Amino acid sequence: MIRTPLRPLARILDARAKGENPDQIERENIRIRSEATRDRQRARAEGRLLLMGLLFVGAFTVVGLRMGTLAASEPVEPRMAVASKIHAQRADITDREGRVLATNLVTHALYAQPPMMVDPVGTVNKLIKVFPDLDHDRLMKDFTGGRKFVWIKKKISPEQMQAVHDIGEPGLLFGPREMRLYPNGRLAAHILGGTRFGAEGVSSAEILGVAGVEKQFDTWLRDPENEGAPLKLSIDMSVQAALEEILDGGMKLMNAKGATAVIMEAHTGQIVAMASLPDFDPNKRPRPMVTGDASDSPLFNRAVQGLYELGSTFKIFAVAQALEMGLVTPTTMVNSQSPMRVGRFRIRDFHNYGARLSVTDVIMHSSNVGTAHIVNMFGPAAQKDFLGKLGFLKPTSVELIEAETGKPQLPPRWGDVSAMTIGYGHGIAASPLHLAAAYATIANGGVRVEPTLLAGVNKGNGPRVMRDDVARKALAMMRVVVTRGTASFGDVKGYEVGGKTGSADKVKPTGGYYKDKVIATFAGVFPISDPKYVIVLTLDEPSDNSGNIPRRTAGWTAVPVAAEVIRRTAPLLGLRPHAPAMTMAGISLAGKE
Repeated sequence: MIRTPLRPLARILDARAKGENPDQIERENIRIRSEATRDRQRARAEGRLLLMGLLFVGAFTVVGLRMGTLAASEPVEPRMAVASKIHAQRADITDREGRVLATNLVTHALYAQPPMMVDPVGTVNKLIKVFPDLDHDRLMKDFTGGRKFVWIKKKISPEQMQAVHDIGEPGLLFGPREMRLYPNGRLAAHILGGTRFGAEGVSSAEILGVAGVEKQFDTWLRDPENEGAPLKLSIDMSVQAALEEILDGGMKLMNAKGATAVIMEAHTGQIVAMASLPDFDPNKRPRPMVTGDASDSPLFNRAVQGLYELGSTFKIFAVAQALEMGLVTPTTMVNSQSPMRVGRFRIRDFHNYGARLSVTDVIMHSSNVGTAHIVNMFGPAAQKDFLGKLGFLKPTSVELIEAETGKPQLPPRWGDVSAMTIGYGHGIAASPLHLAAAYATIANGGVRVEPTLLAGVNKGNGPRVMRDDVARKALAMMRVVVTRGTASFGDVKGYEVGGKTGSADKVKPTGGYYKDKVIATFAGVFPISDPKYVIVLTLDEPSDNSGNIPRRTAGWTAVPVAAEVIRRTAPLLGLRPHAPAMTMAGISLAGKE
């Protein structure tokens, strides 16, 4: 900035020349300079006042808008911000009636800070008495070495906590945390799966699902936005308990290696109960096997992961397809002369049923030869398409993480011979849950059913696979199997059971079949006059040794166990026993002609 001098020399000289007072020039310049400074200061102050005014107007506008927004919004409870990144909260899992299957329990973890310890050696000896499973040498090394922090137990009981308190060691500390609790022990173990700890701190630990619905819905169960709402499953705890008890007793009675069973609503696909044996306690989930046959592990879910040749339970699909295509009726006579020669292969029946059987008798007597002749009427391409519509070409869509591993095993070349053997349940391996869904499709009138473990979900509104009249004729044949056929031990009075047996030689891991080991299955529907439920029960290597010779077929092993399951669970499902129904309308059952 250029400053004008108060006594400019030129004006001073000019004033002296004119005889004027030079001091007057200085006073005038001081006045002019003061006025200019005052004008600048006034302009600056006015600008600041304008800016402050604008800021106040903006602030009050923002406050007014925020107040208006809050006034128009729904009221909510304030939430406290949590600094910890570990989300320990996990929603409960309940059955369809709201009874708790899995929940969280507040407990404590035990850890040590060795630098704070007064008597490390004595503390180790005292801890071993409280927790005998601890490694004495490892603990001694940790406490007397250079470590500053040592985990001792990730979860302890109140009694154990008190015992540690009594030790009186200041270096032993407790951290609060939540653990997953399954109050019913082994009940529905394969459905629930189990959990483990994820990210851990001294005051909390993350709970992560490792199998079953705990893994499938892990993100949902840990999502705070669900506000603690439980995951409600379709299973009924009472029915599940009865099923597991009977299945366990039946497996032992029939000397079976393993067993599985499914009870499903025919119209919705909701699974009311599903069990696999041997099982485990999810509170003490065992480690996975790293060697040997996976099916020997108690963690293996036979209902979903077990892929078996399900034998003659498949025959009803061949007959239903022939009925749907108009190729046969229940009274059509088919060739049943055994053995049947197909190239270098021979197809035999368990007994010789004569030269011809009606289609109904093919199912009643479980004739392999008769079924093979029926399959020949429509061929392999049509058969594959039909079984695909029933869901046998891909894993089930049930909400279990293990379901994707249960992809049916299909023949590499689906030719005429494969089609005939598949017709009576050999050459294709599927899970018991696949079979239950397919039988539910017949039971509900021919509409495709997808199994589900979620309460309130209806997966029965799929595409139509067969006409309603075809489904009713198939049901009528299944009823004959129970009243006069291979499943006579399954006739539970008052509940009109219909179904089909299946006894398939067990496949060797190295190829071929065992001569003395079978997979015995019973697939049934009840009550047959108004189908509500489907049951599939499978025994692995059963043998009824009550007679002179071992009996391994499903009629002697799986059927009696399934009958007891129906007898015990039908009342729990709300089904009232009633007198034998009249012949189903529009269906006539034919025997030999």
